[in-house]
Amino acid sequence: MGLSTFIGGVHPYEGKELSSDKPIQVIQPKGELVFPLSQHIGAPAKPLVAKGDTVLVGQKIAEAGGFISANVICSVSGTVKGIEPRLVANGSMVQSIIVENDGEYKTVEGFGAKRDYEALSKQEIRDIVKEAGIVGLGGAGFPTNVKLTPKNEEEIDYIIVNAAECEPYLTSDYRVMMEQPERLVGGLKVMLHIFDKAKGVIGIEENKPEAIKKLQELVKDEPRIEVCPLKTKYPQGGERFLIYAVTGGREINSTMLPADAGCIVDNVDTVVAIYNAVCETTPLIRKIITVTGDAVANPQNFEVRLGTCYREVLEAAGGFKEEPEKMISGGPMMGQALFSLDIPVMKTSSALTCFTKDQVAANEESPCIRCGRCVDVCPGHVIPQMMMAAAERHDLALFEKLNGMECCECGSCTFICPAHRPLTQAFKEMRKAVMAARRKKA
Repeated sequence: MGLSTFIGGVHPYEGKELSSDKPIQVIQPKGELVFPLSQHIGAPAKPLVAKGDTVLVGQKIAEAGGFISANVICSVSGTVKGIEPRLVANGSMVQSIIVENDGEYKTVEGFGAKRDYEALSKQEIRDIVKEAGIVGLGGAGFPTNVKLTPKNEEEIDYIIVNAAECEPYLTSDYRVMMEQPERLVGGLKVMLHIFDKAKGVIGIEENKPEAIKKLQELVKDEPRIEVCPLKTKYPQGGERFLIYAVTGGREINSTMLPADAGCIVDNVDTVVAIYNAVCETTPLIRKIITVTGDAVANPQNFEVRLGTCYREVLEAAGGFKEEPEKMISGGPMMGQALFSLDIPVMKTSSALTCFTKDQVAANEESPCIRCGRCVDVCPGHVIPQMMMAAAERHDLALFEKLNGMECCECGSCTFICPAHRPLTQAFKEMRKAVMAARRKKA
């Protein structure tokens, strides 16, 4: 397969050289751990523990609160200090289970036991994934067991591993591919065991030649798996654009799921989490995250137990070498700006990126000059300039008419805009308002 890609997109500064050659370091938490009950799309999980309870590594401390929800698994052993609202990356206060770490890491019985996935039924695999609390670890947080249970199992012909990692500065997926490629391929094989007619494709951007080479070598004798090199372009890792590139033109819109195009798409770390849960009886208790940016003393990739405070992770990277003007949970294109590091690492955390200068705040907004660059780069093929006019008037009907709900909030339009208009932010707010209006109507 040659280099595949999509129409539109931009080429921001990559910044990956800061941490791409740094092997993953395992760090253990020092203080209390915070486990928010909402670390996924859907209903919050329901607590199964109370203040004063003793908990173990691998113990389910909260269960899925509905079909679209996910279990929460404890990553340390210790004592439950309480259940109370705590701050998370998006700035909201979320009901959370607080655990005092005893530093002993005692596990539940059977934790880490080897298991042969081929001896398991399809439903058993789905049940294991559900019990393990696995959700989309690329940031979406959609419960993985639900994704693995499409309406028409027979119509799934592609299992796509999203290994693009197109977000600037992030290198955690790359390090996983370099250091744990067998687990990645193993997780993909587990998924292929559920879908008899599917082919496995690992989509990797061409700026990761070593990972492409390593995985191609590993799957050369696997008739159902291939590696698909992708053109390096942002947002190549967006689900819609990855499907388009890998399948040679299949398209989905905002009202569809990848399964409607015969595809299941999962991020690298999610596929590894599936392997860990199914083949090694290890539920989701850890996250691989990148700590990077020009304000960080020693940019690095870490394996962190869920619930660990961001401040502790920053300390492991040597702290700040210079006070940052901007801190982001995630990367510069789609991440969320932070005003505090006293937040927990969650299932959807991907990175802590810190910059000495806030480039966005430094640019002064000016009126639209109608240059059309935003239209050229929009991978969703909408017209940001007209959508912004609707947003400024808070005209929800016009925004919908202009296909505003097809915006994937990738930030390409904001990145390219010479007038420095906050397009993506406006579209995020409008999309939220439209969805709220729809719910009210329903």
